[in-house]
Amino acid sequence: MLFFLSIIFFVLLSSAFIFLYKAINNNTQKAQQDMTVWQMESLRRDDIRSLDRSLQKISNERTLLETHFAKSSDVVPFLDTIERLAPMVGAVAHVNSVDTSTDSTGLTVGLKASGSFEAIYKFLKLLENSPYELEFLSMDIHKLTMPDVLGKPAADSQWEAVFKIQLLSFVQ
Repeated sequence: MLFFLSIIFFVLLSSAFIFLYKAINNNTQKAQQDMTVWQMESLRRDDIRSLDRSLQKISNERTLLETHFAKSSDVVPFLDTIERLAPMVGAVAHVNSVDTSTDSTGLTVGLKASGSFEAIYKFLKLLENSPYELEFLSMDIHKLTMPDVLGKPAADSQWEAVFKIQLLSFVQ
């Protein structure tokens, strides 16, 4: 009788051991899965923080890069910027036409500038070196004042230039 009781006790304890062993294994696997998920989430958050720090570091460069592009809402400031370049070199500039049609690859601007030849030339150089990507579609430069009677050029000769410029870095 004692032998059967010990066998029943042994079977009962063995089944409890197997049950608890399986439960521990299941919990271990679940803990490993949860740990993996937690590590992936932690790495994702670290990546987000790193990206945020990188964006903060390059914010000045990003702002500078964005100034090279004119959005459709920034057409007027862009045109004002072009007109403000002329007085810097002693010329006078006026925008004649603006074409923002969607079929073109950029914004097309008709521009008229007047002043001395040197001022017109310097204005052209400023336009070429502006932060915007410009393409000169056409340019017509001609003299407004005629030479004096002896055929000598007038000291204050006036020149006029008509430019047709396309802003290639235009974002609609």
